[in-house]
Amino acid sequence: MKVLIGFFTTESNANILTQANLSHYDLAFDEECLRKNKVSEVFDLAGIEMIPAIYANAAGAGVIERNAFDYIERCFLRTISEHLDELDGIYLHLHGASEVEEIGSGDHHLLKKIRELTGPYLPIAVVCDPHGNLTQEYVENCTILRSYRQSPHTDADETKRKVAGMLCDLLKKREHIHAVYRKLPLILGGEQSVSTDEPVRSINQYMDELEHDPRILSCSWHVGYLRHDCPEAGCGIVVVPKKTEDQAYAESIADQLAAYVWQKRHEFHYTGLTMQPDQALKSVLEFAGKPAFLTDSGDNVTSGASGYNTFILRQFLAVKDLKKQVLFATICDPEACSQLQGNNLGDSVELKLGKGVDCWSESVQLTGTIIAKGPLMGNLWSGRSRVWGQTVTVRLASQPMDIIIASNNNTLCEQHQYIAAGVDWDQYDVIVVKQGYIFPELKAKGKLNIMSLTMGATPQDTKAIPFKRIMRPMFPMDEI
Repeated sequence: MKVLIGFFTTESNANILTQANLSHYDLAFDEECLRKNKVSEVFDLAGIEMIPAIYANAAGAGVIERNAFDYIERCFLRTISEHLDELDGIYLHLHGASEVEEIGSGDHHLLKKIRELTGPYLPIAVVCDPHGNLTQEYVENCTILRSYRQSPHTDADETKRKVAGMLCDLLKKREHIHAVYRKLPLILGGEQSVSTDEPVRSINQYMDELEHDPRILSCSWHVGYLRHDCPEAGCGIVVVPKKTEDQAYAESIADQLAAYVWQKRHEFHYTGLTMQPDQALKSVLEFAGKPAFLTDSGDNVTSGASGYNTFILRQFLAVKDLKKQVLFATICDPEACSQLQGNNLGDSVELKLGKGVDCWSESVQLTGTIIAKGPLMGNLWSGRSRVWGQTVTVRLASQPMDIIIASNNNTLCEQHQYIAAGVDWDQYDVIVVKQGYIFPELKAKGKLNIMSLTMGATPQDTKAIPFKRIMRPMFPMDEI
């Protein structure tokens, strides 16, 4: 038996000016494509041959340029066309929030085109991020659709292997099944749906219990994505039956799970400490322990923001007689980073930092010394071995503050990224990061963790976002 393997993900934020082109993607083909998908062992053990299509990962970025998406889609469709007569199934890793100019959802467009080639019956298994948007047609084009449970996505690799195993079993048993979908009139941000907290913890436990039913293959709750305005936005439920005769039963379980999530709609909340920017600043300055992590949630690069914002930097610059040692990790400014690459460690520099594309990214004039240079490495979600750009760290002359200036918007959420940049995070009292919810290594390291409710491309107040195209009524914008 033979299965095609492919990967296409972009968490596309429409609230930034730049679009995602091919240079934003980590692209891989052939054996490298299979290695990066991290499911080869599952198919090897099942005796199933893998046919690689393309691995295309842009992590968090802007809306995708049409020509970039067309290239990625052509790679998928060409490989499928060449091997169609020998394919027994398809395994895809898609995001669900890969928005393309002129098209809309790239995930949905790609799967529709694949189905036009394969017909309705070839088994297609999709593993996905829970922060993706669904439609009835998209789900029904999937034989199996399963999202990660955890946010942050610490179970991503486990879920990939799980879905690959489901497809292997299905191919051997030759059952004809398809995923069942229920849309909920509920829209949430990722920061309101952290899996270590309620009500998500209970929802995940309930889905685990449902999956113990011998008639159910998998259950998923899809939080959705709200950083581009689209009709597909909102939460969704997906249930996959175990056997052909279980299809009607899966429909009833989907209704049951949808009702369970809906009943908890008033329980969703921000996890951990969240504060307005002035109070967040005051709290980290008064905190006696170290380190304190302060997240710039309005410029959350894991949700596609640019990383340009200098708002919190300007907050700290205005502090008189600053007693804390502060690290900014990072501020993205490709031009400033490129300019500083020509300097050596120890050089005194003057620079203008900040892209100035809006009031949140206003530029500031700085004087300092270059103390470190290094690569901008990826993390568990963007690929730990991938170099996403370069960093230069500047120590300011006027304040006890160091700024890691980056050429790209990848977040520093794991210690190895700080080490690669040449920075020792143990030297700092306060570390400012471009995230929403606190990621696991930072949460474990921090003695105080605060999400500052800043503004920017990823505002946290869902009710204040001016949606025009989403389904209405929709909670919490509308009381239902």
